[in-house]
Amino acid sequence: MAHTRLRPTFLSLAVSGLFASVLVAPVAAQTAPAAAPAPAPAPDFTVSGNIGIASSYIYRGLSQTDYKPAVQGGFDFSHSSGLYAGVWATNVKWLKDFGISSGKVETDLYFGFKNTVGDFTYDVGFLRYEYSGSTASGATNPDTNEIYVAGSYKVFTLKYSHAISNIFGTPRSKNSYYVDLTGTFPVMDNVSVIAHLGYQGIKGPAKDGGSYTDGKLAALYDFGNGLTAEGGITGTDADKDFYKPLGKKFTGKTTPYLLVKYSKTF
Repeated sequence: MAHTRLRPTFLSLAVSGLFASVLVAPVAAQTAPAAAPAPAPAPDFTVSGNIGIASSYIYRGLSQTDYKPAVQGGFDFSHSSGLYAGVWATNVKWLKDFGISSGKVETDLYFGFKNTVGDFTYDVGFLRYEYSGSTASGATNPDTNEIYVAGSYKVFTLKYSHAISNIFGTPRSKNSYYVDLTGTFPVMDNVSVIAHLGYQGIKGPAKDGGSYTDGKLAALYDFGNGLTAEGGITGTDADKDFYKPLGKKFTGKTTPYLLVKYSKTF
């Protein structure tokens, strides 16, 4: 007798599909890749520290250590809103060299607000330079208070600092100011060239002798992991009689320098 081949009915196909889905679904669920975890939100507060060794502490073109090495370091605290504060310290020699005091340490205390809009960053703040040691009889207290405002666009930064006290031990020099323009030009992934031009304006009786222009040309090498090295040459057109301590070197001469710095965010 010939056998007739039966066609599967709709019901049998549905039942078969149901069993197949029951058997396959658990396997597919077990082999599906796990979803990637959501990135952790950025912290509201950031704390960073830095330490550096300089061949000479040069500030606004003037050597603060008679061209001797300096050890420097500090801490910075910043908030996601743009508010920040910090402290930084270094050894100095100019206080004793100029007969102002026996102090050997400069401590900078500062706070401000910084924000970025597109390619433009603005920064406003307050900075106090505080020096150790008692002021000598007849000398002017070297502690200095400044307010500042700065704007950065791409590789250029323009900053204006205004003294709301006497400036660096100069008598009757309140409202003195400093203007500087700095350009930082990346030339390779880890190398930048820095060009700087500044003008220190001194108010009061020392206006003519104390005012000067300074400049700097340097290269910055980033080793990664917070370690950098900056080296270059700096100089001024400052009055040699005004900025030369008795028996010491002129503090504003053209000179090479090197600064090695390590920074870490906690």
